[in-house]
Amino acid sequence: MTKTVNHWIGGKIVEGASGNWGPVTDPATGAVTTSVALASVEEVDSAVASAKAAFETWGTSSLAQRTSILFRFRALLDANRDAIAELITAEHGKVHSDALGEVARGMEIVDLACGITTQLKGELSTQVSNRVDVAAIRQPVGVVAGITPFNFPAMVPMWMFPLAIACGNTFVLKPSEKDPSPSLKIAQLLAEAGLPDGVFNVLQGDKVAVDRLLEHPDVSAISFVGSTPIARHIHTTASANGKRVQALGGAKNHMLVLPDADLDAAADAAVSAAYGSAGERCMAISAVVAVGAVGDELVDKIRERAEKIKIGPGDDPTSEMGPLITKAHRDKVASYVHGAAGQGADVVLDGTGYTVDGYEDGHWIGLSLLDKVSTDSDAYRDEIFGPVLCVLRADTYEEGLALINASPFGNGTAIFTRDGGAARRFQLEVQAGMVGVNVPIPVPVGYHSFGGWKDSLFGDLHVYGNDGVQFYTRGKVVTTRWPDPSEPHGGVDLGFPRNH
Repeated sequence: MTKTVNHWIGGKIVEGASGNWGPVTDPATGAVTTSVALASVEEVDSAVASAKAAFETWGTSSLAQRTSILFRFRALLDANRDAIAELITAEHGKVHSDALGEVARGMEIVDLACGITTQLKGELSTQVSNRVDVAAIRQPVGVVAGITPFNFPAMVPMWMFPLAIACGNTFVLKPSEKDPSPSLKIAQLLAEAGLPDGVFNVLQGDKVAVDRLLEHPDVSAISFVGSTPIARHIHTTASANGKRVQALGGAKNHMLVLPDADLDAAADAAVSAAYGSAGERCMAISAVVAVGAVGDELVDKIRERAEKIKIGPGDDPTSEMGPLITKAHRDKVASYVHGAAGQGADVVLDGTGYTVDGYEDGHWIGLSLLDKVSTDSDAYRDEIFGPVLCVLRADTYEEGLALINASPFGNGTAIFTRDGGAARRFQLEVQAGMVGVNVPIPVPVGYHSFGGWKDSLFGDLHVYGNDGVQFYTRGKVVTTRWPDPSEPHGGVDLGFPRNH
């Protein structure tokens, strides 16, 4: 018998009433384990109404109240990290250690939210004119919504809601319908921490729910992480409806390896960054650009390491990589490998026929390595989102840089070199929002902001860090004059106010 996953509205589980349900599978077995409710327009309206009502008091609550709840939530999150990781593994398929890492990275933003008091301090200028003071303050925007992807069902929501509610907003989360259970566990922990009813709501659903959130007049802001076509649609539609939007899109992250690099370290990094979480990361390295004569040796070292990776169920402690999220996604990833040779690539490793004994119906795929890939091939142009690593060749640093900068994506990138001058040039000249120097996945810590350039980000502000605080608040400037009671009234003056 399959379990059901419902909504969380007004501080309690609310059973789906639309009559529409979606299947959730265990990627390791291919079996449907869960039915998830898919919200109707009316259910979206109910969740937004709950958040709007809660904002009346939460928006004016004290910082001390908000942070004390967040501190309790952090303690509960820490105590339940294994349980959350198990839910992630069961529905996403990633190995347990990787799921634990996801929870830990999400907790960094909870840490930041617990210390929100310093981030929300305003500014004051006294005596800008005679007995006139000017103050700048930041206030919450109202009801905000987060639309999050399947690949990080705990971490990406935690990139959003802790800061949003710490800043005084109320939140409606629409998680991926492919792995919805972590969102409900998080909602229950927030309630246990004492968060008032309606401040955090979870809407399970599909495009119906998303489209209603984008147009709903009571939703003030939308945060989104997903593919570039959907990010562009989210940004265009929500902006047209008067909302502020941060929409993070897809990626094709490059790693430039210079001839002086430590090739063992570069190969270790390439395998970890390309194949970790089965490549289902927007910060995965999917293209290695080998400069000069190092290409053949680097490819050999990557192949040697990739062949040793153990693939298996995520709940097996010996597994290093799990299955892909769905059979359809597995088949799509495999199609890029099948078509690579015909588009000029050398297929060094073909993982498309991989299966795991005892789990033959799981969504398995092995590690694939494509060498001498051309920039006009499908495997290079598209975000594959699977364990497929492309290697491209460049004769010089300048040629490699130009190749990277020609990509329509600009999420993350990395350079491997022993030359500090080359690394400095790269970090200034590359067109990407996040840069690693001998670091393959340069995801910023919680107190810096995460976001790319070009088709990897739609909107002005990145997620979490200082940008996150800016996004979930709006500025107000207050000019005050208190006349001295001993002086007579100043009289009418129709001129423009003068600051002297």
